[in-house]
Amino acid sequence: MCTLERKGNIFILTLTGPGEHRLNPTLIDSIQSALTQVRAAVTTTSASSSPAALITTAHGKFFSNGYDLSWAQSSQSRTYLMDAKLRSLVSDFISLPVPTIAAVSGHASAAGFILALSHDHLLMRRDRGFIYMSELDIELILPAWFLALIESKVGSPRARRDLFLRADKVTADVAVKKGIIDSAHDSAKETVEAAVRLGEELVGRKWNGHVYAQIRMDLLSEVLDEIRRDNGTGMRSKL
Repeated sequence: MCTLERKGNIFILTLTGPGEHRLNPTLIDSIQSALTQVRAAVTTTSASSSPAALITTAHGKFFSNGYDLSWAQSSQSRTYLMDAKLRSLVSDFISLPVPTIAAVSGHASAAGFILALSHDHLLMRRDRGFIYMSELDIELILPAWFLALIESKVGSPRARRDLFLRADKVTADVAVKKGIIDSAHDSAKETVEAAVRLGEELVGRKWNGHVYAQIRMDLLSEVLDEIRRDNGTGMRSKL
């Protein structure tokens, strides 16, 4: 589950507990409910919103270890459901009328990295955790919308190759060098503190949130197209 805390114009969404924060319908629904609360809190009229920023972080060793595959393995329909819910959640992040910051406090694997990458800014602790697209190692075919999101956020073809075709476990300092994340910090606490400073800086610009969201949606239009185009196949096992 998750909690949502407001400190002035900064919202902090925290995935709670010491577990792996595997993405299943219960957790995804909880995160989506928090985004709905943020959207309602900042929207003043249909054309404007009050300046704010959202930070997403997590307790424990993991930011998120991806889909809850043990929950899904009993039924293909459960896999389709998880993918549909994550597509909806990512769409909500893309249309949210505030800047978003992921403060990655531990391992971010597979769909867990997709969750982090759905934010505008990505900060990560350097003393623990890595980014890991595990699908090659566990013999799963990536949905096209995963690929579209990573291509839109990770500019280097070599960095994308190492994520997808080497299944590298990328630490924070390496991820900065490869342009995958924005910055690395010495602990989970310092990562969140840096995210708060960045959020305050962005709030200080006093942008119209609806304009901000529309520009983001235009920038990520190919991702949104792939999300809408997805036929419900979700993650697939090897051919």
